[in-house]
Amino acid sequence: MKPMTTLSVTNISPHENVATGRPTRRVLHLINGEHYAGAERVQDLLAGRLGQYGFEVGFACLKPGAFAASRTARGAPIYDLPMRFKLDLSPAWKLARLLRDEHYVLLNTHTVRGALVGRLAARWAGVPMVHHVHSPASAESTHRWRNQLNARIERWALRKATLVGVSEAMGAHAVAQGNDPHRVTVVSNGVPIIGPLRPREVSRDGPHDEWTIGTVALFRPRKGIEVLLRALAMLREQQLPVRLRAVGGFESLVYRHEIDALVDQLGLADAIDWTGFTRDVNEELAHMDLFVLPSLFGEGLPMVILEAMAAGVPVVATRVGGAPEAIRDGLDGLLTAPGDADDLAGAIERVMRGEASWSAMRQSAHKRQAKRFSDDSMAESLAAVYHRVLSEKQGEAGATSVHAKLSMERMSR
Repeated sequence: MKPMTTLSVTNISPHENVATGRPTRRVLHLINGEHYAGAERVQDLLAGRLGQYGFEVGFACLKPGAFAASRTARGAPIYDLPMRFKLDLSPAWKLARLLRDEHYVLLNTHTVRGALVGRLAARWAGVPMVHHVHSPASAESTHRWRNQLNARIERWALRKATLVGVSEAMGAHAVAQGNDPHRVTVVSNGVPIIGPLRPREVSRDGPHDEWTIGTVALFRPRKGIEVLLRALAMLREQQLPVRLRAVGGFESLVYRHEIDALVDQLGLADAIDWTGFTRDVNEELAHMDLFVLPSLFGEGLPMVILEAMAAGVPVVATRVGGAPEAIRDGLDGLLTAPGDADDLAGAIERVMRGEASWSAMRQSAHKRQAKRFSDDSMAESLAAVYHRVLSEKQGEAGATSVHAKLSMERMSR
């Protein structure tokens, strides 16, 4: 079978890793592909790292979009299998053919859409399925009925899949949803390690001429940008020299208009730089004195927090999902209550006034990311999951073969 709309074609043999000379096995990641945000960053990094552990990655997109143009793992083949609507199952048979014809031995899904289509395709193709739990399906949006539908679809689709939580919080969530704990493994998200931190001058006697507070996100209601804007207004009312650098696009024009209206209401138009989407998050982090992620809910282990830690930008984040696993309050950054603008403004002010050590937090966070949350450790841990799943599959096939042989022997007596 020829790939549907192959946007790039790998030159690596499906049977040999050119870097190591060892045999490789092909794994297909089934993704939405519409955006290039945190979960897509995970998928992209894995494609670049799994090769050294014996796995060649390909991608299939159910909602083709920004991922294909923004990814850095250019050698991985990518296929378009568009869904016409959320419950459209027609891509499943095409996916099953792709898995068989292109010799993929395992399917890795990442979203509710992927789990729904992937369960059918994996069964028809006879390959095992691994599913990443990036965030709770039951808290994906502000629409209650949509969340309930997503959670029900996910529970049905993942009955026999191996689940990978991107944080301890997501692993616990997967078990709480009724999944067998023996099928749930935690593989913490990770990002590339950056070398020694560059010295940066920040006055400890008080804020320097102007502090740049930064945030990076695909802006949507659960990211809490409204809370950050209110906190920014509070800080400026106290005559603190602070401005916001907001990096990323908006999920919808409607939501963008709502935020613009709030900015006008708070009188912050001259205090915010909206930079739009970027692939180079590290370049944007270099312009920030403090990174803030004010998420309200629905986080797994935010990649951008890990990227800020790697870059030595102190973090203020909310106690949501896996954020507290990365940030130890007062050591690697500060944690605040979600939805509380007063608490968020107070934490930012503590850093600006020197009550929380900017230098100590950046050094601690940088060391912690390198030790616990690198892209290499993420890929190595996931490869171990793949090897285990494939070994179990091989064992099941062997047991079935032995059973069939014994049955034939009994019948011949």
